[in-house]
Amino acid sequence: MSEMLRRNGTRGCSAERLASEFGVSVRTVKRDLDALERSGAPIWSRPGPGGGYHFADGASLPPISLSAAQAVALMAAVSAAREAPYSDLATAGVQKILDVLDPRTRARADALAGRVWVDAPPTASRRIRSALEEAMAEQRVVRIRYTSQSGATTIRDVEPVLFASTNGQWYLVGWCRMRDAMRWFTVSQVERASVTKTACTGHTIREVGTPPANARPVHGRGE
Repeated sequence: MSEMLRRNGTRGCSAERLASEFGVSVRTVKRDLDALERSGAPIWSRPGPGGGYHFADGASLPPISLSAAQAVALMAAVSAAREAPYSDLATAGVQKILDVLDPRTRARADALAGRVWVDAPPTASRRIRSALEEAMAEQRVVRIRYTSQSGATTIRDVEPVLFASTNGQWYLVGWCRMRDAMRWFTVSQVERASVTKTACTGHTIREVGTPPANARPVHGRGE
């Protein structure tokens, strides 16, 4: 999304156009734009007909010093984790870093990247993952259509508590209002998801249970 805004310059892009381009809702686009702005991206908006979102003139990241190998490590990590939560924002962030590398380092990184291949499995649709991510970030109940391993399909209202990855699968862990209990939902088995206006009631990570010894949050310390 950041690259699309940069390419369009001061002409800008409407939220509707961005939503169509990435196959997500206008609400998701506005959420992601807010996230970009909170991360320091100088996003401007122009209301009214012909208006839209764009980067401020001359906006760019400050100089970044990375080796070619460090840059490729970032590319490989993001490419190998397409199903990870907020992976689209991670991809945009890595591209933003690559754009401000000095030309020599960028050329070496591009050459080295050609020697790193990733066989990433198919992921859940971007629309579904965006809904789950939005529900988690905003702590709102998400309504999902879910098919279990046994083939049973149900509609459930879930209060998202955390995303977890184990054995190569990503899970949405949350309080299932139908079962009145904490449940693990395989993200790739969610067939439809929509964020409701209902706020979560405050279930915490502690209710999930004792994590495996090698489990850890992606940054900092868990609750």
